[in-house]
Amino acid sequence: MAERCVRAYVTGKVQGVWYRNSTQAQALKLGITGYAKNLPDGRVEVVMCGSADAVTALGEWLWQGPDGARVTHVTLEVLDDVHAPDHFSTY
Repeated sequence: MAERCVRAYVTGKVQGVWYRNSTQAQALKLGITGYAKNLPDGRVEVVMCGSADAVTALGEWLWQGPDGARVTHVTLEVLDDVHAPDHFSTY
């Protein structure tokens, strides 16, 4: 199965609401590697690598997030020639 890596920038009330940890939990359920990290401008950056179906599923979940999150925008960018990480981290 082909592996795909996608970077997402998530905008809205996504810091201070367990967004990164919840994203990590979803990624682990789906077998996705990568990371989620807070950005200084209030967004969360998520890199997700795995099967196309799993990455699509996590990309859709990013719009919902955990209770308390209010996502207003998700930008997705397919990454080419990226070495997929071997686990999912939060920063």
